[in-house]
Amino acid sequence: MEMQPGQMAYDRAITVFSPDGRLFQVEYAREAVRRGATTAGVVFEDGVVLVADRRIPNPKLAEPASLEKIHQIDEHIGCATAGLVADARVLVDYARLTSQINRVTYADGISVELLVRRICDYKQQYTQFGGVRPFGTALLVGGYDESGVHLFETEPSGSLTSFKATSTGGNKTPVMELFEQKYKPGIDADAATLLALEGLRQSLDDGATLATVEVCTLQRGKGWHRLGAEEIQKYLGRLPPASPAKNRA
Repeated sequence: MEMQPGQMAYDRAITVFSPDGRLFQVEYAREAVRRGATTAGVVFEDGVVLVADRRIPNPKLAEPASLEKIHQIDEHIGCATAGLVADARVLVDYARLTSQINRVTYADGISVELLVRRICDYKQQYTQFGGVRPFGTALLVGGYDESGVHLFETEPSGSLTSFKATSTGGNKTPVMELFEQKYKPGIDADAATLLALEGLRQSLDDGATLATVEVCTLQRGKGWHRLGAEEIQKYLGRLPPASPAKNRA
C-alpha cells in the first residue's frame, strides 16, 4: 500500500483515527494474528476441544513441548493462542489471575463469558491510550459452567464472538469452510476431536503434517485433559483421506 502524504500520523498513533475511521495499529495487530499458527476449537455435547499447530523454528533441535499454544486457565476453562507468543503469555497470566481472584472471592469458578469479557476489556484498553500498542494475539477461550459449554474468539480490538466451532490464526478460511460443512450440534467428544484435527489439516501447506499438533479437551465431569502423543496418533490414523485440492486463504 503506497503511503499518502500525512498518512504516517494515523499509521503510527494508536489514539488517532484516520479520516475514514480506521485505527491502523489495531489492523496491524490483526495481521500479526493472521501470520500466526492456526488454532481451532469445537464444542461438543458436554465440553470443548482445542487444537493448535505448533510451528517449530528448527525441528531438528527444538523441543516441541516447549512451544505451548494451549493453556489451562482454570479447572473448567482453557485457551488456544494465535499470534505473538509473548503477548499471549501476558493475557494468559491475566486470565489466570482474574479466574483465581473470582474463586477466592466467591468460592466458585468464574463463568466463561465473564472471564472472556474481562480479557477483552483489558485488550480494549490498549487500543485507547498513547504509549502502548494493542496485543498482537487472538485467543480461543473454551470451557463449561452452569449455563452450558462455551467457545469464544477474542480479537486484538477487544471484541468477542461466541462460536460452536471456529478457527483463528494463519489460513483459517479452509478450516472454517470444513466446519460449516461438517459440524453438527450435539456431537460427542470423539467426533469433535476428529473434526477439529481434520479442520486443522485443511490449513496446512502441501507436504506439511500434523506431527506437532497440540490437542486439549475440557469436559464436564472429567475436567482438563491434554492428549498425549499416542492418543493423538490414534486420532490421526482415523482421519478421512485428505482432499486433493484445498482452498487457500
